[in-house]
Amino acid sequence: MNDRFYQDYKAGTLDINAYLRFALEPLTRHSLEELETLHREFMAEHIEPMMLPKALALLEEHRSRGDQLLIITATNGFVTRPIAARLGVDQILATDPEIRDGRYTGNFLGIPTFQQGKVTRLQEWLADNHHHLDDAWFYSDSINDLPLLEAVARPVAVDPDERLTAIAGERSWPIISLRD
Repeated sequence: MNDRFYQDYKAGTLDINAYLRFALEPLTRHSLEELETLHREFMAEHIEPMMLPKALALLEEHRSRGDQLLIITATNGFVTRPIAARLGVDQILATDPEIRDGRYTGNFLGIPTFQQGKVTRLQEWLADNHHHLDDAWFYSDSINDLPLLEAVARPVAVDPDERLTAIAGERSWPIISLRD
């Protein structure tokens, strides 16, 4: 099922609500304490080995310029908030799983941070935090982020999928790799 959802994501046809129901359901099977332990193991075994020096350097470059760092991700907050913390990024917009009575319910809160939902959530965050998109950068690898790439002054395609590569080329957006 996960492979099917991933293919839909790559094609830009993902049903985000169906995917979130699928992805959040396993959280309902464990206590918050068990999940915290599992996430620490996940970070050590899977995320730390994937940390890209070029990505860390890019974040540091923006920090040194005094830029406000914000991660906007379609991946749920249970998975991504600890990754953002590890990267030293305090601000993150993610689809947050609902917790009720000390347990995950399998539902999510608010508008999913996916496709146009990223733009909507960002606009709300900007208004609440008195920031603007003048001279803003956004980095993405996915065609699913086209609405947000089009909303910022400095869109950058990073190790992009085929469709985003084509659009970035047509629009003369920078295309970079953090992997080589």
